[in-house]
Amino acid sequence: MLLENKNAIIYGAGGSLGGGIAKTFATEGATVFLAGRTRDSLERVAKEIAEAGGQAEVAVLDALDEQAVDEHARAVVAQAGSIDVSFNLVTRGDVQGIRLVEMAVADLLRPVTTGLTANFITARAAARQMIQQGSGVILALDSGSAHASPMMGGTGPADGALDSFVRNLAMEIGPQGVRVLGIYTAGVPESLTPERLAAVNSEMVLDEAGLQGLIAQLDSMRMTRKSPTLPQVATTAAFLASDHAAAITGTFVNVTSGTFPG
Repeated sequence: MLLENKNAIIYGAGGSLGGGIAKTFATEGATVFLAGRTRDSLERVAKEIAEAGGQAEVAVLDALDEQAVDEHARAVVAQAGSIDVSFNLVTRGDVQGIRLVEMAVADLLRPVTTGLTANFITARAAARQMIQQGSGVILALDSGSAHASPMMGGTGPADGALDSFVRNLAMEIGPQGVRVLGIYTAGVPESLTPERLAAVNSEMVLDEAGLQGLIAQLDSMRMTRKSPTLPQVATTAAFLASDHAAAITGTFVNVTSGTFPG
């Protein structure tokens, strides 16, 4: 198993991506500490992990709350002995489907501020513990929209800020044995529902047929003509968090099925 005897904190673990990645980490042998704001969704993921023979703990907290994140990280170390993986998958409040010249300042800046702040707080909490251990992996995820994507609002600037943060943190703490890296992915079908799409783009009101049409359109934009699946993203994350990827840090791995090169 890729993550046997590893302890992993996953922020936003109640969401579709977070939950899927948490279950894959548990299958690969990790004890997963599920963190998020909604107990019901976290408990549901924890139950599925336990039923499959894995180990999961639940903590209700806000990734923007410095004190709560720091206290939780210390509690994980006290209980489990280490933090080996930290992965932030919290939502940022992105607003899309509006031209930049027509966008409100608050809508542009919200994902930038929320995304960078949450990733900084959680990464800092993990890094402080990992530096003492001399090992650990901090993971991040964004859509790669910093490469330029029209009508994505603050998503591109937010992704660019996170990209820069990951690379700079990796440079600073790499000598202490800690890796920092990320995954680019977007439009994962298992994470798309009409409700979630409407929350990001109020003009996108879809029924099931419309949703399938959107997925087909996204497929057509990929080099492979297939969108990345949740299992593909999750197994990539598990590999990157494992010792098999010990030479990979300070970069993002493109898991977009070729939406853009690089």
